[in-house]
Amino acid sequence: MAVSCQDKTKQDKNTLSTEMNNELPKRPNILWLVTEDMGAYLPSFGDSTIVTPNLSRLAKEGVVYPNLFSTSGVCAPSRAAIATGMYPSSIGANHMRTTSYTEVTGLPAYDAVPPPEVRMISELLRTKGYYCTNNSKQDYQFKAPATAWDESSPYAHWRNRAVDQPFFSVFNFTDTHESGLFEPYGHRYSETRHYKSGDTSYKWKPDRMTETETTVHLPRDIEFSIPPYLPNTDVVKRDMWKLYNNIAVMDNQVGAILKQLEDDGILENTIIFFYGDHGGPLPRQKRLIYDSGLNTPMIVRFPNKMRAGTRDDQLVSFVDFAPTLLSLTGTNPPEHLQGHAFLGEYKPEKEREYIHAAADRFDAFTDAIRAVRDKRFKYIRNYRPEQGYYLPVEYRERIPTMQELLRLSAKGKLDSIQSLWFKESKPVEELYDCQTDPNELHNLAEDPEYVNKLSEFRQEMDRWLVQIGDQPNLPERELIDQLWDTKETQPVTSIPKVASSNNRITISCATEGASIGYKIIGEDDKEPKSWMVYQKPFTIIEGCNLLVKAHRIGFKPSETVEIKSI
Repeated sequence: MAVSCQDKTKQDKNTLSTEMNNELPKRPNILWLVTEDMGAYLPSFGDSTIVTPNLSRLAKEGVVYPNLFSTSGVCAPSRAAIATGMYPSSIGANHMRTTSYTEVTGLPAYDAVPPPEVRMISELLRTKGYYCTNNSKQDYQFKAPATAWDESSPYAHWRNRAVDQPFFSVFNFTDTHESGLFEPYGHRYSETRHYKSGDTSYKWKPDRMTETETTVHLPRDIEFSIPPYLPNTDVVKRDMWKLYNNIAVMDNQVGAILKQLEDDGILENTIIFFYGDHGGPLPRQKRLIYDSGLNTPMIVRFPNKMRAGTRDDQLVSFVDFAPTLLSLTGTNPPEHLQGHAFLGEYKPEKEREYIHAAADRFDAFTDAIRAVRDKRFKYIRNYRPEQGYYLPVEYRERIPTMQELLRLSAKGKLDSIQSLWFKESKPVEELYDCQTDPNELHNLAEDPEYVNKLSEFRQEMDRWLVQIGDQPNLPERELIDQLWDTKETQPVTSIPKVASSNNRITISCATEGASIGYKIIGEDDKEPKSWMVYQKPFTIIEGCNLLVKAHRIGFKPSETVEIKSI
C-alpha cells in the first residue's frame, strides 16, 4: 500500500515524538527564559540586524518554533494564560489591567476568578516535588497564592533547592519592554539581577542608566527594515535602534543564566524554553491582535541537543504551556485546561488547527475584538466597529514613534497604509492571508474568492466562544458581578480549619478550590521561607508551631491561622 508524503511526514513526527519521550529524563528540570514585547527580531527567525550569540547558540542546539502566539497583544492577560492554561477572556483576565485605572472606569479593582479546579502550573509542579522559582515578574491579573512558588523575588534561583531536587525556574527579562524605548534612553540598573541571582546581599541602584552609560551593541547609523505601517523617519529609526540594542542586552542576560546552568553541571538534565510574552513593542504591534502583537519567537533546547538545529512549524498557543509542562514531567494534564500539550508523553496525535486571541480594555480605553488564525489565514471580528482601532493609551504615547505617528497624522502626512490605524471606524470582519500579507494590511473579508474561508472561521470562532464561555463586549461591571457572584466586594477565602490527633494534622477549607499552605516552625522559632502545599494529612514533631492559610485564585486570601505547641 502506498504512503503519501503527508502521511510519511506525520509518521516521522510521531516516531520522533516517541523517541524523544523515551530519551528525555523522567523528571527533567524546566527553565523558562521569558522576555517582554518580543517580535521575531532574531537571527534564528530571519532577522540578522543584531547579533545574539546566546540565543543563536540556543537555536543551534535546540528547536525553533516560529508559530507561537499569545492570547493577547499585551502582557498581563497573556501571563494569566501561561500561568493557568486558561484563556484570559474565559476567566475575567482579559482587561488590561484588572486593578488599574479604577478612577477613570469607576470600577473596583478586581482579580480574575477561574473555576475552582484551576491552579497555577507552578503549584501543580510543587505538588510533584519540583522546586519552583520566579525571578521576578508576576502580573497574572490575580494575586498569586502563597503556595504558587517556593521563591518569587529578584533573588529567586534554582540553586536554593534541596540536593538533586528537580526544578522549574522562570527568569524574566524586561529591557525589551516598550518602556525601553522611552526617552531619555538608558537601561535599568536592576537588569543585572540576572548576573546576581541568588546573592541576597546584592543591592541594585534604582532607576536607569544614562544613555552614555548604556552599552552600545550596534552602530547608530545602521539601516533598518521599517514596517510599512510606520513612517521611515529619523525618530522611528532611533526607536528601531533602541529596540535592537535592548535585544542585545537581553541576550547577554540569557547568556548569564545559561552559564550558571552549565557551571552547575545540569545543562543536559534541563529543558530550556526561550520566548516572549507577546509580540513587538512598537505602535501597531503591542496591544493589537495582528500577528505583530501576538506572534513571538520560541526556542526549546532539549537535553543532549535532541533535534538540534531543527524547526517545528506547529501552531502553539500560550494556553498550551501549562499542559505541556505537565506532559514533560510525566503528568496527564487535567481535562479543564483549555490548551493541550505540544511536547511530552501526553501530546495528542492531532496538532492544533487554530489559535485564538482577544482584546478588551487597555488602561482607560475599551474595545472588544476576537481573532482566530490557522497556519495561513487570520480572521478578526470587531464588536465595536463604530470606533477606530487607535486608542489614545497614554503609556504608549510616551514612545517617540507613537508621537511621530500622531504628529504626521495631524498634518495629513501618513500614507494610505500608515493611516489605516487612524480610521474613525473599522470593519465588522477582517480576513488576512498572513502568508502573502504578513503585516495584515489587505482585508479579504468582502472578496468572494474567500467566502468559504470566511465561513470556516466564523464557525470556529462561534464554537470557541461557546466552549470557553467568552462573552465579547460584556460590560466590565457585569463581568465583575459574575466573578463575584453578585457580591458587592471581592469574596474572601474562608479561614482554614485545622484538626490534630496524635500530632497528625488534617486541614480543610470551606471555600471550594482554595489552595492551602502551611509552615511548620520548630524549636528554633525560625519560620520557613516557603509555604508548603497541603495535599493530605501529615505528622509533625510534638512542640512545633503551625501556620496555615488558604487562598482561592481571585478571592482575597484567608487570615493566617497559628496553632502553637502541637
